[in-house]
Amino acid sequence: MVIKFQRRAVIAVTLVYFLLSDNAFAHDPIFSPGPHVLFKDGVEIHAEFSKEKKAESSEDERAIAVKYGITGDWVIGAELPYQISEEENITESGVGDVVLSSKYRFWREDSLGEQSSVAFITQVKLDSGNERIGSGTTDTMLGFAYGYESLKWYRWASMRYRFNQDSSIPSSQFELERGDRWFVDLAGGYRFQVNDYLEADTVWLLELNGEFAERSGIGDLTFADSGGSRWFVSPGVMWTLRNFAFKAGVQIPVRNNLNGDQTATDYRARIEFEWHL
Repeated sequence: MVIKFQRRAVIAVTLVYFLLSDNAFAHDPIFSPGPHVLFKDGVEIHAEFSKEKKAESSEDERAIAVKYGITGDWVIGAELPYQISEEENITESGVGDVVLSSKYRFWREDSLGEQSSVAFITQVKLDSGNERIGSGTTDTMLGFAYGYESLKWYRWASMRYRFNQDSSIPSSQFELERGDRWFVDLAGGYRFQVNDYLEADTVWLLELNGEFAERSGIGDLTFADSGGSRWFVSPGVMWTLRNFAFKAGVQIPVRNNLNGDQTATDYRARIEFEWHL
């Protein structure tokens, strides 16, 4: 009885230490951002594999990203994707647009076994990809992410706005005015078993992801088959072992309110690997 109590006490103290220190592993959702950042001079190597299925078309993406902790509250990063798109038996592949990112945690509150924080998020997608795969525009996203973490429970919330740059129409003097987008996310996580930091740790996740798109158009003309909203329920799992993490999840559409004739998403799936140095 005494040995068991001592072991539980050691586990609790260890988890509290790593939870409240800047060396804690960043526990963030899979399909939405969280507020966690790297420790000062820390490096994260991130590999991601994702797939989106729509009726007879699909799009696969493989991305590698590197992030660096400028301070204990500010991290910057760069992501290079490789995309494979298939539609009506026609396959296109190539290097996609580079994404530069920054996350600054401007508020943090610690208590025994708990931590809450809020971060400001910036992303810039460059017009740098293969002409068959890249979007041909430079888009910017701004937003905020909130997170709460305890020994058992997690909760997150985020809101982001993406400014879509207009794109030129080949052989035309007009420009396509691409509608901007809102992203709203709520997520929760639960750890069924509290283990020592040196042991493998599993957290089960459930997210609610909303996307709201404005209509696109040319001048005063708006396209009927553009814009709208959709919601996804996204179960997933996060497995960590010291400074290595594995995440996997799937987005399941639960509500589509797309304008006009647009193909709805059947599902999205994602697998992530992270290594903190």
